[in-house]
Amino acid sequence: MSTTRDTDAQPFANTAFEKAAVQIDLPPSFETFEAERTHRKRRLAGALRVIGKLGLAEGVAGHITARDPELTDHFWVNPFGKSFRQMTVSDLILVDPDGEVVSGTKPVNAAAYAIHHAIHQARPEVMCAVHTHTIYGKAFAATELPLKMLSQDACMFFNDWVRHSDGGGAIVVGPSEAKGMADALGNRKALIHQNHGLITVGETVDEAAWWFMALERACQVQMITEASGSITEVPEEYAQFTYDQSGFSLAGWFQFQPHWEDLIAADGDGFLR
Repeated sequence: MSTTRDTDAQPFANTAFEKAAVQIDLPPSFETFEAERTHRKRRLAGALRVIGKLGLAEGVAGHITARDPELTDHFWVNPFGKSFRQMTVSDLILVDPDGEVVSGTKPVNAAAYAIHHAIHQARPEVMCAVHTHTIYGKAFAATELPLKMLSQDACMFFNDWVRHSDGGGAIVVGPSEAKGMADALGNRKALIHQNHGLITVGETVDEAAWWFMALERACQVQMITEASGSITEVPEEYAQFTYDQSGFSLAGWFQFQPHWEDLIAADGDGFLR
């Protein structure tokens, strides 16, 4: 992503992590496509469960995709009609560039194919995209408000989001509508689709899932605050500083790790198969 800073030498540069002799987890690397595929599918199933447990999934709408590391024009996705909270690795389906299921026996949501195919095609560096119909995401998408920097958490999205109005409110199944969304997203991490909801992307499943969760909370905070009366926004220089500390790819990945830890503690590892 364009917002990813150079963290190869010093992860979380300019943060407290560099001021102490500590070790932090980093995203793993892989020697084979199969090992990386297994990892991505496990994180995908886990992200679906986490988002489901948080009440951010509704009915059969919503989908999270993970690009296949070898067949890079294919993606893994949750099957149409399966509960997020009950997802397992074996439930996931693989979809090809034509929208055909080539691994798995369940159907793909037509909107999932349209939206995610367009995004993955436009953004080769994106490994995961997240979209569900959340309460505050839908409410905020029904306004024409800009996303305001009202907290340090909102500043993760400073100048890194866009609102797209075309086709809002209609189910997105056509390639032209989906391409319009991908074009509007550009090189940003988040899109608010008018009268529809939220979409986030990332270089890992963990990152994209965290951005989605954080964006939903930012919408919630803003809706509450706007209704309360006058508001005070974070000054731009502070927003930029905070974005530089927390808005890059590795930071998004890291923020998801406590949710993964809680998931394994609560659900065990049975869903990883």
